[in-house]
Amino acid sequence: MKITVKEVVTKAELKQFVLFPNKLYKNNPYYVPQLIQADMDTLSPEKNHAFDVCEGKYWLAYADGKIVGRIAGIINHDYNKRTGKIYARFGWLDFIDNEEVAEKLISTVETWGKSKNAQYVCGPVGFLEFDISGVLVEGFDQLPTAYGKYNAPYYAPYIERLGYKKEVDWVEYQIKIPDTFPENVSQMADKIAERYNIKLLQFDNKKVLVEKYCDKIFNLMNKQYERVHGYSKLSAGQIEDLKNQFVPLLNLKFVAIVIDSKDDVIGFAICLPSLSKALQKAKGHLYPFGFIHILRALRKNDTIDSLLVAVATEYQNKGVTAMMFNRLWQRMHENGFTTIESTRQWEDNLPVRNLWNRFEYKLHKRARSYIKEL
Repeated sequence: MKITVKEVVTKAELKQFVLFPNKLYKNNPYYVPQLIQADMDTLSPEKNHAFDVCEGKYWLAYADGKIVGRIAGIINHDYNKRTGKIYARFGWLDFIDNEEVAEKLISTVETWGKSKNAQYVCGPVGFLEFDISGVLVEGFDQLPTAYGKYNAPYYAPYIERLGYKKEVDWVEYQIKIPDTFPENVSQMADKIAERYNIKLLQFDNKKVLVEKYCDKIFNLMNKQYERVHGYSKLSAGQIEDLKNQFVPLLNLKFVAIVIDSKDDVIGFAICLPSLSKALQKAKGHLYPFGFIHILRALRKNDTIDSLLVAVATEYQNKGVTAMMFNRLWQRMHENGFTTIESTRQWEDNLPVRNLWNRFEYKLHKRARSYIKEL
């Protein structure tokens, strides 16, 4: 089988790039398609403010006239400047079960990285922390969250044979929502608020959230996520992209924000009803019927995803996270949710991992990012 790798240069080719995994995993019950237009926008410099600090190229692998793989090459100049090292990243990696295809794709990024004076190649990693990262290495019989990604078991072994070593793992937990909540948890939340003069906010409409607190949330995120693998500070344009992506989906019942006496956000937790099954039904299309499946999932569901959690450094280990989730857990139970799915968490993020210790839970998915010195 002769394999050729060609750079994506046209919009039609970019659409083929986006559609390839949908075809590769067409009949797989664990694959969750991304919305096609959303992926197109993410990969388009004119639509994604990540390109303010990043550059990228995309390639497709062909054999016998058919697409057999894809890969993106990315350089995040902001992250490289902050770390003092030059990394080239590979992402959006998918390929048939063929080791030569994997080698051709990854070596293409390595060659490109060398032309950019890269010292290392790492991946799979996206432009930003909010892009899907990592190769699934555990949990091949589990449904991913809408912000995770399924891949076949052969990916990791092929990558490792090319000289790549583990850089970081992300883990995912499945947590059972309890039927009853200990009274002392609520009492503890009240005491925490009083002791530190902090307040758990209640929102009646999204306008107040967006106009008064959204930017403060992202400012806190920039501070607290700085040590997270691959994270680069969000610019004003990137923040606007994320607002447009997430705010329309939010249900204010599942948003917990804590402020201090100066009205600054010192903690937040954001959850969203699971969209995985809805996206499977939508098959990558928002219209004509995909949005109906998404709306139904937002209104009636038994599973909720924990998207983002952060607490200011000076308030960590003081019960702020428990204070937020005390309210969220009760609201989840009241609205018929039985299960929380944690989205991918850095394995060393102990404060968030420890949050689940008081409940019945299991670690059921693990994804890995690799690195290789050039």
